[in-house]
Formats: sequence, structure tokens, C-alpha cells
Amino acid sequence: MAIDLVEKFLPYVDEQFSTESKKSLLTNRDFTWSGAHTVKVYKISTSGMNDYDRAGTGESWSRYGAVAGLDATTEEFTLTRDRSFTFAIDKLDTDETAQQLAAATALARQNREVVIPEVDAHVYGVMCANAGHKPAAKALTATNIYTEVLAASQALDDAEVPETGRVLVVTPAVYVLMKKCKDIVMETDVGNDLRLKGVIGILDGMNVLKIPAVRLPADFGFMAAHPCATVAPVKLEDYTVHKNPPGISGALVEGRICYDAFVLDNKVKAIYYQAQPANGEG
Repeated sequence: MAIDLVEKFLPYVDEQFSTESKKSLLTNRDFTWSGAHTVKVYKISTSGMNDYDRAGTGESWSRYGAVAGLDATTEEFTLTRDRSFTFAIDKLDTDETAQQLAAATALARQNREVVIPEVDAHVYGVMCANAGHKPAAKALTATNIYTEVLAASQALDDAEVPETGRVLVVTPAVYVLMKKCKDIVMETDVGNDLRLKGVIGILDGMNVLKIPAVRLPADFGFMAAHPCATVAPVKLEDYTVHKNPPGISGALVEGRICYDAFVLDNKVKAIYYQAQPANGEG
């Protein structure tokens, strides 16, 4: 005797895991690209100090020393990332999936699982590539992780980077090493506003962010940075749902985002990037 068992489909979607962006603590939007695709920023030089010639017997006509000129050069930031996506959802597909395949939820999913990870990966990649401190790649262990983090803090201190607002970025694997290190005592009493931005603790005065390895360079160890160094503009972020457009019975979803990331020339020393040997070498 053959019996066809009942099959039941629940109004539930097995969503992929994803995390919100945490780059807001690492970057700034000090410049605006409104009305322009390229922004130029001045870099002004300074004058050296001299010994004041009180007697006026020096070679220079001025007792203050030789008169120096100041340079006013520019650095140019042109947006290079103009990205888009599109997909259609048939009206019957929406109806016959208990409204689970709906345009609004699909668009939110696209933004959460595709757009945000791409933007994050680009921003972190630019920061690591342009870091002003890049020591030789080193395998991190529970024994040396604290020493290496302290070296990063010292490098930022010597470069006169502001002490407040610094951020330490680690992967989940490196965070495990930190938890195993007997010398690390992380401050976990973090304000709710910082926790909402992804801060899991404070180490050596730096807010600690744990970021998935898939959004970071393959050889990433850790990065210590101040947000003053990196500008991460989003010039255009446009998402549209067209209902019953010509040729489609249902919804056509389109999205476009124009963004980029730039590290200021005079602030590269505010980023310290410690890489690890590729493929576990060394």
C-alpha cells in the first residue's frame, strides 16, 4: 500500500548569517563629494626652526633666519567604485511562497548579505594597503599577540596619533589568541553606544572590533587605526522597486551604490597593519 505523506512548507526563510558593518568607528566622512566625482585636498608644508640672531651678524638679512616658502600641493580623491545589481520577482512566485519571496525582504537581504560585505571588504583592503606602519609578516600566537599590539600602540604614539578614538581590528581567530594570552586583561565595561557599533572591549586604550575574516585581506593579523586617517564616502546609494514594469509581471528591483575609501597622505601613520605569513608559512 502506497501512502503519500503530507508535505508542509512553513512561512520561514533559512537566512544566511551576516553581520552589520562596523567601519563607522574606523573611518570618517569629513569631505563631501556632493556635485563632484573628484575632491582635491590641500597639503601645506611648514617652516623649520632657527636660532634667533640677536646680534644681527648672520648671513641672512633677517635676524629670524632665512625666509622659507611654504608648499601648497594637493592630493586627489576620485571615486572608483560605481556598483549595481538587479533582479526580478514574478508575482506568482511571491504569492506561491507565502510572501517569502517579496521585493522588500529580498532587497533588505541583498543589502545585508551582498552590498555591505563588499563595501566593508574594499574599505578594509584600502586601509591595510595604505597603512603607514607595515612591519614584516609574523605568525601571531597567544604568547606574542600582546607584545605585537603594544608595538602598534607605541608606533602610533611615536607618530603623535591622537590617543582617543583608536580602534584595534582583529579576526575571530586572533581574538581567540587574545583570550588565551595570560597577559591580556581586556576592559569589557563598554558603553551601549559602542556595543551597538560592534565594540567588544577595550585594550590599551583602543576599542576592539572583531570582524569576520572574509571581509579582511587573506593575510590579515590585526590593524590598529584612528578614524582620522581614512575617508570612506558613499556618494550615491539608490535602491528602487518597480511594480509591474514593462515586460515583467511582478517586481523589478534595482540598486546602485557609488562609494570608495581613501587614506590621507599626511595621516598614513595613523594606521598600523600587522600581516601574518601567507598560508601559515613562517
